[in-house]
Amino acid sequence: MAIHSLSVFAEDKPAAHASTPAPTPNPDPYANETKEQRDARMAWWRDARFGMFIHWGVYAVPAGFHKGQPVGGLGEWIMHGGKIPAGEYKPYAQEFNPTQYDADAWVSLAKKAGMKYIVITTKHHDGFALWPSAASDWDIEATPYKKDLLKPLVEACKKHGMKLGFYYSQAKDWINDGASTPNPNPSRTMDEYIDEIAVPQVRELLTNYGDAPVILWWDFPTAMNEDRAAKLIELLALKPGIIHNNRLLKIAPYGKVDMEKIKSDKRDPYSGDTETPEQHIPDTGLGDRDWEACMTINDTWGFKSNDHNWKSSKTLIQQLIDIASKGGNYLLNVGPTKEGLIPEPSVERLEDIGKWMAVNSVSIYGTQASPFPKLEWGRCTQKKHNNGTTLYLHVFEWPADAKLLVPGLENQVKSAAILANNEKLEFKKTPEGVELQVPEKALDPNATVIKLEILGEPKVTTPK
Repeated sequence: MAIHSLSVFAEDKPAAHASTPAPTPNPDPYANETKEQRDARMAWWRDARFGMFIHWGVYAVPAGFHKGQPVGGLGEWIMHGGKIPAGEYKPYAQEFNPTQYDADAWVSLAKKAGMKYIVITTKHHDGFALWPSAASDWDIEATPYKKDLLKPLVEACKKHGMKLGFYYSQAKDWINDGASTPNPNPSRTMDEYIDEIAVPQVRELLTNYGDAPVILWWDFPTAMNEDRAAKLIELLALKPGIIHNNRLLKIAPYGKVDMEKIKSDKRDPYSGDTETPEQHIPDTGLGDRDWEACMTINDTWGFKSNDHNWKSSKTLIQQLIDIASKGGNYLLNVGPTKEGLIPEPSVERLEDIGKWMAVNSVSIYGTQASPFPKLEWGRCTQKKHNNGTTLYLHVFEWPADAKLLVPGLENQVKSAAILANNEKLEFKKTPEGVELQVPEKALDPNATVIKLEILGEPKVTTPK
């Protein structure tokens, strides 16, 4: 996963001898896709709204410590953060033996949480492949476990009707020589790395797992250029309908998103289908761009044994709602241990989210962004249908006087009810909008949802 800072490390700079080839013809398999075709391809992803990110690899062995000392920064970046030479890092593979790995249990947990898809790190920046790769011996066969870790997950996802995507770090690789490695005398060039490691491995991922993956999640395009990106993006033709993100060629806006910059940037063949704000929810969404906020449950992505800064279930539920209200997807991360177990604090929180979703998921799945510029008491999602719209009002701050104002709403209201129990609510039009008479206390301390049926598409007057 990307580091929070966008500072460039010495090994991240292109080699002095690297040249910039002339732009290649458009290699994107979707270059001539119509809006209707794109909408059809993206439909399941837009409806899903909620997915699980899994960061797992050899970095789960040191788990934030090297030679008995804690290493600062992100768990999956420990080789970089701890300046660990390859000769010291690779032996950790001998302790990566996830005998308690149960792919069915992982997928069942995601499903219980209300998640509709999973994205797993098949190869992160340490270059370790979770599957037996013909392109490199730095893979699962270098461990005592030896068995393909992706295949059971593919099978479990198929069994449970879960979509599965593969994350792949295409350019930053600290072990396989030639990428952005700290080796001052690499045995291969960056172009040779792309040809000999990245392209063959992406081909393996796209052809060895049946219907999977449905998403290819690129990350950290260090030293990429259009020629290198073209060799990778054209592989997507091997998996018709696959969705990919915006991190193949350029450094994406990982943190706070500059919407004006995004709007002004000319879209190129490598821009992908989805924007990827990281650890941040854009204030007003990203307009008509498809986007997915990837976020952690504690502070790190890969397992780190001393990271106990867990977000509350309430925070996570409200983040899911906030993102959906802005038209985005929520990709929430777990970092399994070296044994193959998802940490119990993550399990507890996902189960809490699942309890909320069991009652309120209709207000998340298949919804569109809020028609309101701002709601002081919470968030809104909507679903449009013939002659009307369903507004789902997610109330975070329950009104002390039991009167909830829906500000600026001009439409005629057909009905109002608490979603959880279908309790009918009285309502009236006022000069400020629509006022709902609600119970004295909230039904759910995380977010109580009110279903408001209105005629037509929402018409909202913004106060001057």
